[in-house]
Amino acid sequence: MSQIDAAAGIAILLIGAVLFIIELFHPGALLLIPATIMIVGGVMYLLIPNVLLDSIWGPVAIIVAALLSTAVTIFYYRWLAGTHTPLSTTSAGLVGEEAIVLVDIVPHTIRGKVKVRSEVWSARGAERIPAGTRVRVVHGEGVSLTVEPIAPKAPP
Repeated sequence: MSQIDAAAGIAILLIGAVLFIIELFHPGALLLIPATIMIVGGVMYLLIPNVLLDSIWGPVAIIVAALLSTAVTIFYYRWLAGTHTPLSTTSAGLVGEEAIVLVDIVPHTIRGKVKVRSEVWSARGAERIPAGTRVRVVHGEGVSLTVEPIAPKAPP
């Protein structure tokens, strides 16, 4: 194997690794499939460059490796997707949910922020509500929610 072949194999492997890392930090970018294919291809290029470059079996090996990498990656995405609940897409769908105030709610503004499930929403209220207060969503409109504090339970 020449130094140029080794450098090409390492470059392919590194590009695949970079795509994989980007996918880890930004899941759902669908970079895992090309990353996996490039990592497998780079390893194959480093281990068996003569088979890949000098025979009819090279393209066949690359296609088989790409198909297997794709199948494994799709299986992984399906397994991963089953563990997450879908995000809410409308504010009206959150009415009745409990939330926690992240940024103080000031009356008649939407500067306040609340966390409902795993989402952060702009919020308003009829009264000042400090951060850390548990609230209930009473209305949703556009990209903001109207909330009210949840009354603390009275001791028995």
